[in-house]
Amino acid sequence: MKSSRKWLAHELAAFAASLPPDSRVLDAGAGDQRYKGLFERHTYEAADFEQVDKPYAKSTYVCDLTAIPVPDATYDAIVFTQVMEHLREPGDVLREFHRIGKEGCRIFYSAPLCSDEHEVPYDFYRYTQFGVRYLLAKAGFEVLDLHGMEGFACTAAYHLKRMLNNIPRSPKALGGTRHAWIVVTLITVLRPLLRLLTRQLEASDSEFRYTKAGFPLNYIAIARKAGPA
Repeated sequence: MKSSRKWLAHELAAFAASLPPDSRVLDAGAGDQRYKGLFERHTYEAADFEQVDKPYAKSTYVCDLTAIPVPDATYDAIVFTQVMEHLREPGDVLREFHRIGKEGCRIFYSAPLCSDEHEVPYDFYRYTQFGVRYLLAKAGFEVLDLHGMEGFACTAAYHLKRMLNNIPRSPKALGGTRHAWIVVTLITVLRPLLRLLTRQLEASDSEFRYTKAGFPLNYIAIARKAGPA
């Protein structure tokens, strides 16, 4: 969703700007390294296992994130965006981050609460805010901030789009029942209005995040290395 990408880039830019110049930063699970440009004032390094069929930028370290080949206390900050859902053992990775982080090392985390399965078969979990807080604390990180990446309007747009793209246009494909005929008829009649509503919900969320209803597509957290993992 465009709103999600906008807010992630906005918040990650603020995180990068908050780091002292020349901080050593690891982008963990960096993929195509689309946010590398935000860290031009810093020493930027990237780690990824590069096993998914998608484009990658050249990683500093091609490795499993449970075993990053650097000494203890190497990094001032770790960027960890849209990765944790793809990890079989997320706790092991967070403990590795604790090992490689300097005292006070900060983590920028984001991952979905709700999304399609993607990058299969490497897609294992979805995380509530309480699960995120628990896993970070268990690994030795103090959570400084934790909030939805988007507002509820973006979530509504996402599910409306999924409905329009995936509900069959044939009542028979839905079982041919009376309710199937009603559903298909209503969606057919309302489709142009629902597509317009989807676009407007997402545009609205790009301007203002309405968060009182909860249920974002993703959560963002900022955490700091605290005690022993």
